[in-house]
Amino acid sequence: MEKETCNFSFCAKPEVVEIETDILLIGGGMACCGAAFEAARWATPKGIKITMVDKAATDRSGAVAMGLSAINTYMGDNDPADYVKMVRNDLMGITREDLVYDLGRHVDDSVQLFEEWGLPIWKMGDDGFSLDGFQARDAGKALLKDGGKPVRSGKWQIMINGESYKVIVAEAAKRALEFNRTATGGAQNHFERIFIVKLYHDANDPKRVAAAAGFSVRENKIYIFKARVMINASGGAVNVFRPRSTQEGQGRAWYPVWNSGSGYALGLQAGAELTMMENRFVPARFKDGYGPVGAWFLFFKAKATNALGEDYCANAEGLADAQAKYTEKYVNPHALGTAIRNHLMMRDMKAGKGPILMRTDQAMAAINATFKEKLGEKEGAKKVKHLEAEAWEDFLDMAIGQAGLWACKNVEPDKEPSEIMPTEPYLLGSHAGCAGFWCSGPDDLGAPEHYHWGYNRMSTVPGLFMAGDICGASGHKFSSGSHAEGRIAAKSALAFLLDNADYKPAIKETADQIAADLYLPFETYEKYKTVSTDPFINPHYIRPKMLQTRLQKIADEYFGGISTWYMTSKTMLDEGLKLLEVLKEDANKMAASNLHELMRCWENYHRILSVEAHARHILFREESRYPGYYYRGDFDKIDDANWKCFVNSKYDAEKNTWEMKKVPYVQIVD
Repeated sequence: MEKETCNFSFCAKPEVVEIETDILLIGGGMACCGAAFEAARWATPKGIKITMVDKAATDRSGAVAMGLSAINTYMGDNDPADYVKMVRNDLMGITREDLVYDLGRHVDDSVQLFEEWGLPIWKMGDDGFSLDGFQARDAGKALLKDGGKPVRSGKWQIMINGESYKVIVAEAAKRALEFNRTATGGAQNHFERIFIVKLYHDANDPKRVAAAAGFSVRENKIYIFKARVMINASGGAVNVFRPRSTQEGQGRAWYPVWNSGSGYALGLQAGAELTMMENRFVPARFKDGYGPVGAWFLFFKAKATNALGEDYCANAEGLADAQAKYTEKYVNPHALGTAIRNHLMMRDMKAGKGPILMRTDQAMAAINATFKEKLGEKEGAKKVKHLEAEAWEDFLDMAIGQAGLWACKNVEPDKEPSEIMPTEPYLLGSHAGCAGFWCSGPDDLGAPEHYHWGYNRMSTVPGLFMAGDICGASGHKFSSGSHAEGRIAAKSALAFLLDNADYKPAIKETADQIAADLYLPFETYEKYKTVSTDPFINPHYIRPKMLQTRLQKIADEYFGGISTWYMTSKTMLDEGLKLLEVLKEDANKMAASNLHELMRCWENYHRILSVEAHARHILFREESRYPGYYYRGDFDKIDDANWKCFVNSKYDAEKNTWEMKKVPYVQIVD
């Protein structure tokens, strides 16, 4: 197929804005906000410029955009070594323990900062019952840093009033950037609504990246940012697999719909080594509404059962079946990992014992009885009413569609249970997943040399650092951990910059070449739009929505999506990769009629690269390391003898080839 080119004969040529900076932050979520805050503290006194570029508006950017009801990673009295054990167990025995431990010893500092900045954190009352964040503040309860006792919803989680969580954290980042801009000069160092599409190698040192380019999603402008060092924290990937919600509900997902795999695509095209991309996250969520279940399980002590009222996680036959296939080591009845819980749930569903039900009604009844028994009828009822309000607010914070779904189905969740269901797969590295880039770790934990070869959180591309969802093999960071990891990456990036003070970025591509590359979908649309009477059906181009539908169908049916109960095999993966290669060719024919569609075109390309990496890793790893997330039907077991290792890959963008390899896993925490 002849590839289209853009010479601006048909579409309007954009204005090109070129920015030179020292530290470039790509993203706007928790990790990038942490990086901005920390970098400004140390870089500003040295006159070092920081620039942050966000595809969205930073106040509501990233996975915490709508808000959260809990902070899922807070050590408190816990030992970071125990945190490593929890993460290792949940990720089926393989994790970068140096990165996880490093995060554990730093994360509390970020959480304590959140509270200082105004985030209301629940505290224990004098009567032994919980106070929400505002009640605790009014009661004069001590801050966490001063010994305040948070309300735990689990061993690692603390409850918050989190509807403005991201706004609070973003405000600190924006003030830090303004502090840096005022001290170092320049008209602007915080760019919103700019979608970074590609990184560019240095003209004199091809191992390094020297620039990032993208376009405004509001104006006819191209932006080229040249930087001495970069932190990529632009998130994981959703909507690469066909979602359970269809038609008007297709935009509903548990993970943010705007996360399009840009974090992976930017780094892998630049030559950064990936790790554990075979891993994916398949959360169990309230069916169709994607509402969160964590607070119900952990704080409200709700039980999930099959339709017969049986606890599928305690089913002796189900546990025995899982242990036979996936070894007793990873199927511990006292500490079932997320993937294994999914496996047991789906086993009952396949046996006809569905639907799976979250017993919200029983949980609320039990809480009601306990409060009235301990506090008396009147005071207990008052406490329960307030707690119920907090419970339902969780869904307005985290998945407002769930509240709408309950309303339209005439469900009162305090009186009847609701269905839960495993979602479609997501690619990420900060929740109960670990897909991402192979990054150097800290130098003080006795880690092996292949864990530590450079600056902390630096990828295999010198000067390109990773944080949050795309720093691989180290899941369970969640919001607070991602913020802390951004701070770690920022200090390391600054150290790298100071150690390479003479470096000046330069690229071989001209501004016109970059603009033509990024605006090709515009040119294609304008060139051919009159060929057909229907602007969406044309022999010369494909619109982004249609291409995304093809992508999701390929991933779903061949790479282990919902339609196959997450099952795949070598023959299925091979066939899917053939279809994906054709799709990559067709992606050169994507057409955009406006800036929104231009963004969708490039998001699609980022998703294609992300899911290709995912499929190639599953194909290379000949075992079912993550039952409940995906299954290799031809290798339907865990094989520690051959595969208790990392799977790493490197993509050659010029040759369109992949190099796969095993990397030894080393246990650090006993």
